Amino acid sequence: MYKIFIVDDEPFIIEGLYDILDWPSLGLEIVGHAENGRQALDLLASTPVDVLITDISMPIMNGLTLISEARKLHEELKVIILSGFNEFDYLKEGMKLGIENYLLKPINIEELESTLRNTVEKLDSVRSEEQYSAFDVQILKDNTLYRWLTGQIAAAEFAERAELIGLMLNGPYIVVAVLRVEGDPTESFEWIRQRLRDEHEITLFRDVDREIVMISSLQNWAEGKREFVTLLEQLSRELAESNRFVQIGIGSVSQLPEEASLSYSEAKRALEYYMIHPDRQIIEYQSFEADGGMGHEYPIQWEEYAKLILARDQEALTDRIRNDFEQMQKVEGVQPEDLQNAALELVVRFKMELEHIKYTDESDIFKRGLTRVRSSAKIADLVESIQNVAKETVGSLLQDIKNPVVNQVLGFIHSQYANELSLKTLGVQYHIHPVYLGQLFHKETGDSFAEYINKYRIEKAKEQLKNTNLKVHEIARNVGYWETGYFYKQFRKYVGISPTDYKALC
Repeated sequence: MYKIFIVDDEPFIIEGLYDILDWPSLGLEIVGHAENGRQALDLLASTPVDVLITDISMPIMNGLTLISEARKLHEELKVIILSGFNEFDYLKEGMKLGIENYLLKPINIEELESTLRNTVEKLDSVRSEEQYSAFDVQILKDNTLYRWLTGQIAAAEFAERAELIGLMLNGPYIVVAVLRVEGDPTESFEWIRQRLRDEHEITLFRDVDREIVMISSLQNWAEGKREFVTLLEQLSRELAESNRFVQIGIGSVSQLPEEASLSYSEAKRALEYYMIHPDRQIIEYQSFEADGGMGHEYPIQWEEYAKLILARDQEALTDRIRNDFEQMQKVEGVQPEDLQNAALELVVRFKMELEHIKYTDESDIFKRGLTRVRSSAKIADLVESIQNVAKETVGSLLQDIKNPVVNQVLGFIHSQYANELSLKTLGVQYHIHPVYLGQLFHKETGDSFAEYINKYRIEKAKEQLKNTNLKVHEIARNVGYWETGYFYKQFRKYVGISPTDYKALC
């Protein structure tokens, strides 16, 4: 295993790093830690280390000085910087020192794990120094583009990083494809990179799921899209000829810069439909939705299912499935295969939602569900198959709340949601650093602390709007919003209409 050394002047950050990852599964072992640069340097003098994870702003000796001095002791030392400061000057200094990545606090666990996996690949590699330099740029490109396409990076920071890594997106439009290739993802990525080396409008990177992402910059909407699809079809055939099976999902053509993340998220969702259509060469999300996506002909509102999953309300989900399929049976001209197709897509939607909440792949649940749906000979069997998937999905979420501190915090939120709540005050109450508590909370619930509280308060507000004659501003205060304008904003965000309009509909 490769050896990790952690340096941070906040003990709870060090403690959190020990706990938030399964280090041995990554091929890594933490061999020591320190709370300032001078202490770290003394320990590094007698400790074999492959990877240094360090803060920048620390007493006695800062992180940048530590990196420079540590490299004198361990010439090939790989370094990952953690910082609470989003300062481009720090990033540039870090680049000069040859860092693997520059991560902002609070730590994004997926980004940290992705960086560590890439670092381990680099340590395993026997490439030349020139190849190492190209690998450095690719790691930064992977992280920069992933954060951009998931809305985690501001426009100004993205522009700075894009220039730093030589990234050019010249067209007014982009379209994104995601490729899931069997076998070694690193080998496949390198093969595709070499295959596309003359396609200057194509940008290639790997996301945190180790899937290959292709971004095509387009000057012309329709013609550019056709050429991109043709290229992907050719790639698919060539990969098949070399015994590499590939699944390709394509998002819609989007405008730069504001819609870039839409095409990526659609391409990722398109891949999920291979569970239903494993023999397709390419799945375009937009075309698939138009051809028969759920909700166009039948009375299934997925947003309501998503809310019930989030609330872990198994009974309501079971009832909803039964009622929706009863309504579908009453639609004039409906065929048995229409009901089965709706059921198959519902299984895929459940899978997407569970992954969105938990950030884990539990495909076995949904593979079993697809098998049961396909083998259902009666509508009652079909409904029962979907209800079983719903039960297993909720069961997975209920089992996932394991941390006793998070359980206590959830109980406190549910009883005190009308009062002022913060990670800082709860951290003091439960004797845990607020940054680490925030990371644990997100890991266990799938939501940030603020997002969870807002969703819970809005659900409580909906209950009062529906069941009482209180005025809107009174309900806002009852659920913890003292600014009525902010309450209206949050209500529209989660419900889609104003509280006044919602009350009128009840």
